[in-house]
Amino acid sequence: MVDPISDMLTRIRNASSAGHADVLVPISKMKKKIAELIENQKFVKAVGEETVGEKKMLRIALKYIEDNRGKRAPYIQGIQRISRQGQRIYVKRDKIPYVKSGHGFAIISTSRGLMTDGMSRKSGLGGEIICEIW
Repeated sequence: MVDPISDMLTRIRNASSAGHADVLVPISKMKKKIAELIENQKFVKAVGEETVGEKKMLRIALKYIEDNRGKRAPYIQGIQRISRQGQRIYVKRDKIPYVKSGHGFAIISTSRGLMTDGMSRKSGLGGEIICEIW
């Protein structure tokens, strides 16, 4: 696997579009922090650690919206990796983008750790844009 964060985001995207209740992702410190930020923004129900066989995994419980007819739609409409290994995208503190006019958020890697775009603006820090979620 070349990019583990892209793999995590793709697993979340695929599981939510398929209607799965949760998704398992191999754990790392950065992936756990990204999942916790997504949970803090209320885009997923819960995030927890689990051991499957010999490997530690991250279980992400997905969230769905139910309409008045009983149909379920995924709460996460889109999730996109911005900064990749071949092309890093950095922004200054005054150039942090608003995702879908404020209906989504970006995860930014700053000198003080991973933050959402709102937290980064409030702290006055720029950094590398990891992904956007809406």
